[in-house]
Amino acid sequence: MASEPKFKRIVEGASVLSLGISIVVAVFIGIGIGYGLKHLTGIAWLFWLGVFWGVGGAILNVYKAYKRAKKDLDALANDPKYKDRDV
Repeated sequence: MASEPKFKRIVEGASVLSLGISIVVAVFIGIGIGYGLKHLTGIAWLFWLGVFWGVGGAILNVYKAYKRAKKDLDALANDPKYKDRDV
């Protein structure tokens, strides 16, 4: 039986933490873009467009993380080690 990699739990924890960080960063980038567009053009609603872009980016990050987790769990469900055994 192969042993678990030494830093596997740390890498898994960092992966989960990175989702939260990417959500915050996406919103802040959207706010920054919106603020910059508003400042350059003077059109106030461009700020809110940037906010919506940031929130959309955050939702996209959550969706991608969901798809990645689902793929991993589906692979685990198909693992013969965890299949139901007829006794």
